[in-house]
Amino acid sequence: MRIATTVILGLALAACSKAPDPRGVGRDEVLLQVSATGSADTRPDEARFTAGVETIAASAAEASTRNSAVINKVVAAVERLGVKPDDVQTRSITLSRITYGPNRGRFQANNMIEVRVRDLRRAGEAIAATTEAGANVLSGPNLTVGDPEAASRSAYALAYKAARARAEAYAGAAGLKVARVLAIRDSGESGVPEPYYDGAMVMAEAGPPPISRNSAPPMRPGMTTNHVRIRADFALGK
Repeated sequence: MRIATTVILGLALAACSKAPDPRGVGRDEVLLQVSATGSADTRPDEARFTAGVETIAASAAEASTRNSAVINKVVAAVERLGVKPDDVQTRSITLSRITYGPNRGRFQANNMIEVRVRDLRRAGEAIAATTEAGANVLSGPNLTVGDPEAASRSAYALAYKAARARAEAYAGAAGLKVARVLAIRDSGESGVPEPYYDGAMVMAEAGPPPISRNSAPPMRPGMTTNHVRIRADFALGK
């Protein structure tokens, strides 16, 4: 009897001192962890493109001076269309001596800028304006959404609905119910990174004539799909 009494008291003390589950699950609950994805389509509303000037001259000073004069005209051209100074960013400035080919011994200056056009309807006109002003290097455009956070909200909502539906399906199959939501974790977006300048289409100095603003390239925004992933923890109970 003395031994039996000791065992019973030990079990009672162990039950009373049991620490709560750090995951938030109750003693009569089952933890279910679910991953889910959500996708939402959004129409782009702005464009980014890279424009630049490549100049070849007999001396470094001449190449640099001529290049600066033209790139300033390019910047002025897009600003006349309403592009704000904060939306024009210098991407690279280079000056080098040519060591091969027919221009060997001459100097080449390059200046690249990135232009952000917040009114997508004027993106084609902005591209045409840069070439009219003397830009002979062009890359893009990259069509983007100005407020990516707002564009992702519906995708996150759909991801959670999918996680909840999956949790309820598991619970029903096990004869349980979803009692509580314990945690929701954002696993981030899984979309394609935005492309930036990495090799541009270069037009030679004596190449085709600039694009006329009256025949500016059309911008077809299409749709951008945002993919997001979440992880959710659910407590299942009777």
